Amino acid sequence: MINTIREFLRLESASGILLVLAAIIAMLVENSPLKPLYAGLLDTRVVVAIGGFEIAKPLLLWINDGLMAVFFFLVGLEIKREMFQGELSDPAKVTLPIIGALGGMSVPALIYVAFNHDNSSAVQGWAIPSATDIAFALGVLSLLGNRVPQSLKLFLMTLAIIDDLGAIVIIALFYTADISVVSLYIAGGCLVVLTILNKRGVSSLPPYLLVGLVMWTAVLKSGVHATLAGVLLAFFIPLGSRENTGKSLLEKLEHDLHPTVAFFILPLFAFANTGISLAGLGLDSILSPIPLGIALGLFLGNQLGVMGFCWLAVQLKLAKLPEDIDWLKLYGVAVLCGIGFTMSLFISSLAFEGSQVNQIVDDRLGILLGSVSSALFGYLILNWCLKAPSGAPDKPPNQTSAE
Repeated sequence: MINTIREFLRLESASGILLVLAAIIAMLVENSPLKPLYAGLLDTRVVVAIGGFEIAKPLLLWINDGLMAVFFFLVGLEIKREMFQGELSDPAKVTLPIIGALGGMSVPALIYVAFNHDNSSAVQGWAIPSATDIAFALGVLSLLGNRVPQSLKLFLMTLAIIDDLGAIVIIALFYTADISVVSLYIAGGCLVVLTILNKRGVSSLPPYLLVGLVMWTAVLKSGVHATLAGVLLAFFIPLGSRENTGKSLLEKLEHDLHPTVAFFILPLFAFANTGISLAGLGLDSILSPIPLGIALGLFLGNQLGVMGFCWLAVQLKLAKLPEDIDWLKLYGVAVLCGIGFTMSLFISSLAFEGSQVNQIVDDRLGILLGSVSSALFGYLILNWCLKAPSGAPDKPPNQTSAE
C-alpha cells in the first residue's frame, strides 16, 4: 500500500510539471505565426466508420471525449481502490477530507454565481471553479521535498479524489445534451453484461474492454458525456482476485495506465485546451464577470470552503486534525485546492459548448489566473510553515538515501 501511494504521488507530481509545460507551449503557439497550424490541427476532422455507423468529430473533441474517457477510467479505478482498500475505506481518515471537499465544491460555485447570476449563458459555468487538479496540486507540494508530512499529502490526495468524484456526479447531472433513450438502453445493457462478468469472476481484460467500447459509443450518442462511460467501466473491473503477478486486474490496469495518462493524455489535453490569444487583452478582460468569478472562485472560494468546512467539522467534533497537521499547514493545502486546471477546463468545455460565451478569453483566462495564484500563494505559505528537519538538508522529492 505504501509503495502504491508513493508511486501515485511521484507520477502525479511529474505530470503536474508536464502540464505546465504543455500549457505554456500552447499559449506560445497561439500567439505566434504558428496559430493557423494550431487551429487547423485541432479542427481536423477525424472519422471512424463501420458500415452505416459513423463517428465524425474534430480532433479536439476526440481528445476531450475519447482520450479523456481513459483519464476518467483511471480516476474510477483509483476511486474504487481507495474505497475498498485505501484511505476512503477508513471512516476516521476520510471524514475530514470529505467535509473539506464539500466546502471546496460549494463555496467556489457560490462565488461564481454571485458574479454571473444575471447572465443565463454565463451561469452555466458555475461548476468550473469547484474542481481541484490533483496532478498540479501534488506537483506543487512535491517542490517542498521531504518537509511535507505524509499525512498532509494523503489529505490532499484524498480530498482531490473525492472532488473528482463530485465532478463526475456534476457532469452526469448537469452537463448533458438532449437524451437519446435508445442509446441509454444500450448503455444499460452493457452495464448488465459488465455486472455478469464481474460476478462470475472474469479476470481477463478483453471482455471488459469490448463491452466498455460499446458502452462508450452508446453514451457518446446518448447525450450524456462519453467520459462517464470510463468511470462506469472502472467500477466493474475486479479488485479482489489476484493474478500470478500478485496484483488484481484493477491494480495492474491502474499501474499500467498511470504513465500513459500522466505523461501523454493529460499534457495533450492541456495543449489542446489552453491556447489563449493575448491580443487585445487588458484589465477589462480580467475584470469581466466570467474570468473574475472563476479566478476568485478558485483562489478565494477553495480557501474559504475547504478551511471553513474543516474548521467547523473539528469544532463540532465530526472529525479531527491528523496529529502532525496544524491549521496553518491545512490552510496551505486549502489554497492549493484552488488549482483547478484540467477538470476546470474540462467542465468549461461542457458548460459553454454551443453558447455565445467567448470561452478562450473568458473561462480559460479565469482558470489560469485562479490556478496560478493558488499555486504560488499555497507554495509560499507551505514553504514558510514547513521547516526542514534540524540538521537535515531538504532533498528532492524523488531522492532516496541508502539505509
